[in-house]
Amino acid sequence: MARRSGSPWKGSDIVFAKEFSDHLRSPRMLVLQWLILLTGIGAVFMSIQGLRTTTASDPFLFLRLFTDARESMPSFLSVLAFLIPLMAIGLGFDSINGEFNRRTMSRILAQPIYRDALLIGKFAGGLATLAIALVSLWLLIIGLGLFRLGVPPSGEEVARGFVFLFVALAYGGVWLSVAMLCSVVCRSPATSAMAALGAWLLLSLLWPLMGRFIAEIVYPANEVALLLGLPNPQQIGLQQTLARLSPATLFGEAVVGILQPATRTFGVVFASQVRGAVAGAPLSFMQSLLLIWPQVTGLVAGMIIVFSASYMSFQRQEVRA
Repeated sequence: MARRSGSPWKGSDIVFAKEFSDHLRSPRMLVLQWLILLTGIGAVFMSIQGLRTTTASDPFLFLRLFTDARESMPSFLSVLAFLIPLMAIGLGFDSINGEFNRRTMSRILAQPIYRDALLIGKFAGGLATLAIALVSLWLLIIGLGLFRLGVPPSGEEVARGFVFLFVALAYGGVWLSVAMLCSVVCRSPATSAMAALGAWLLLSLLWPLMGRFIAEIVYPANEVALLLGLPNPQQIGLQQTLARLSPATLFGEAVVGILQPATRTFGVVFASQVRGAVAGAPLSFMQSLLLIWPQVTGLVAGMIIVFSASYMSFQRQEVRA
């Protein structure tokens, strides 16, 4: 078998530039951007109305722009947890099978471009587009907060905001890699879109319920615990472990941990976890970063694992003219 020559990265910059420009100019991207902007701004504007009375007393005022919720509007984080997967799936569900359907895949690979460079360039182009949208939205929210509240953010708030952007981008990267995997496996764009959306609904909505059901089967509660209303620690631990297989759970815990400095643990809190802690005292930036490090690592690892699966599947596919 002949050994290939040259760098596998050759041509990835060209594919990246082409994908990036196509995403920014596509009507699909414009619709998704406006959907995120309008919904996110609406949620933040409602939060600002309630925060204007607590300007002098809250040391993390700008962070509450992302986490506060009103009766008529969910929090900004809830909006992002719902819209980021939609945007990522919209960017990647036809990235590979679209080339097959347009009969351009054989022409692309006939050039001095390896499959490695093609797949990496397409993924990087979608991730860069997602990053542009998230950074623009973040800067717009900070500007709205400066204009309406009249108080600048502190250095720690800005640092936590940058970590939040990285977490949101990693969360979007997971669903972008899922969409690209479906695009590699399914030859029809409609089928790949439905498969990616189905995976999102399964992991975001149904999996927490399934995890609870599995935990109750593995560790059934005894009669004494049921009568006294005591929780089963093993059941709760397994339920939390299964729930964290969902990217939505990891994203929710990571952003709450970095944007709410008073957060010290996630899920059900036992007395041993808070022994010696000062009630209501916020954690430092580094302590919050250490708290969410497993969640952030899980998101990045999930993105790499799913992208590797799409890479191996794409390498085994036959490309005909």
